[in-house]
Amino acid sequence: MPAPITNALILPRPRRAKMPDPRFLQIHFLAPYTAALLNRDDAGLAKRLPYGGHLRTRVSSQCLKYHWRWADDLHALSEIAGWAKSYRSRSIVDSLIVEECRDGFSDEVVSALAQWFNFAVYSGKGDEKPKKRGVAAKADEKEGRPTLLFGEPEIRWLKSEFVRLAKEADGEPDTAFSLGESWVGLPKKGRSEFQKNREANLEALRQAGEVPAGLTGALFGRMVTSDPKANIEAPVHVAHAFTVHAEEAESDYFIAADDLARGEDTGADTIQETELTSGLFYGYVVVDIPGLLSNLGGDARLAGEALHNLVYLIAEVSPGAKLGSTAPYSRASFLMLEAGDRQPRSLAEAFRSPCSAETGQAVAALSEHLAALDAAYATGESRHVMSLANAEVPGAERGTLADLAGFAQGLPARIADRAA
Repeated sequence: MPAPITNALILPRPRRAKMPDPRFLQIHFLAPYTAALLNRDDAGLAKRLPYGGHLRTRVSSQCLKYHWRWADDLHALSEIAGWAKSYRSRSIVDSLIVEECRDGFSDEVVSALAQWFNFAVYSGKGDEKPKKRGVAAKADEKEGRPTLLFGEPEIRWLKSEFVRLAKEADGEPDTAFSLGESWVGLPKKGRSEFQKNREANLEALRQAGEVPAGLTGALFGRMVTSDPKANIEAPVHVAHAFTVHAEEAESDYFIAADDLARGEDTGADTIQETELTSGLFYGYVVVDIPGLLSNLGGDARLAGEALHNLVYLIAEVSPGAKLGSTAPYSRASFLMLEAGDRQPRSLAEAFRSPCSAETGQAVAALSEHLAALDAAYATGESRHVMSLANAEVPGAERGTLADLAGFAQGLPARIADRAA
C-alpha cells in the first residue's frame, strides 16, 4: 500500500562537501544559570533584550570578554607561553611610566616629559598641546581621555623613550620640555613624528616575534580614534548571550542583620532589594583565523594555543557579579564548534520562538534550524559537539571538551601550512 500523502515539509538530505579551509571557527554554546545576576545595567537590574516578541535576559559581549580575559584559571590566556600582558586604562602613562621613573630623575624633568607623553598617547589632532614647562598633568585628570589598550611590549618601548629623553635633559626641565615637544613632532597636517616612530618601532617588535598589544589585543582588537594606524582588527567576534526562553526574573527582598542588636530591636540593620534571574543562555563566538594569525605575526603555535584555551574559557568560565550571595558558577551544557570557509551565521534564529529552559529541547530546536540551513546552503562545515543532552546534531562528531579544544588548536597550523 502506498504511503499516505501528508503536508509535512520534507527537507532533502544535504550533500556534505569535503572539509573546506578552516578560515572561520564558529563556537555556539548553551549555559544554564539559576538565581543569579550575571550582568547589570545602570539601574542595577539584569540586562535585557527584546527578541521574538518576548523579553530575554542578556549578558553583554563586553561582560563575557572581560571574564575570559581575566580568568584566573588553568586555561587562562596568561598560561600560554609567549603571552604578553596588556592594560586597558586612561592612566597608562601616569601609572606605568611616569611613576616608575620618579626615583631616577627630578620631579621637574619627569613632569615636563609626562605632559608630552600623555598628549602623544591620549590626545587627538584637535587637542590643545602642553604649554607650561614643569607642570605635570595630574594623574586623576582623566576626563576626556579615551580608554586605550596597550601591551607590555608597547609600554616597555614608551618607558625606554621616556628614560632616554630624561637622561638627555640632564636635569633641566626646560630642556626636557623641548625634547618632549620634538619627540612628539607636532605636524601641520598628517601624523606626528611620534606616530610615525611608534609604527616603525612596533613593526620591529612584530618582526622580532612579539605581540605588541598583548594577546588580549591580538584576540579582541583595539580602536584608537586619534591614530588609526594603531588600530587592531578584532579577529574574535562575540555576540551578546541571551536566554532561549522568555525572561525568568524575581525581585529579591533581603536584609543585613545587626549582630549587636538588643532584644527590643528588630535585628534588621539594612533592608534592600535586588533582582535575580534564571535562564539557559545561547552564546555565539566567531574567530577569523587568518586575522588572528596576522595579529600574532604568523605564529601558528601561539594562535592554536590561544584557541585551545579560549574554547575552555567559553565552556567553563562564568560571568557574574554578586559572587558571595549567588555563587553564579556553571558550565556549558552544550558546545558546538564549526570550521569552514563561508561567511559565519548565528543560530539565534532557532530561539526566536521561545523554547523550554531545558538543554535537550534547546538542542533539538537548534538542530532543527541547523538542518534547514544545511539543506539550503550546503556550506559543508566540519562540526564537533560536546553535549549533556542525548539529542543528535546534524553532521556533528561528538566528543569531550578536550576533544573540541584540540580540534580548535589544530586549525591555525592548517591555514599556515596551506599558505606556505
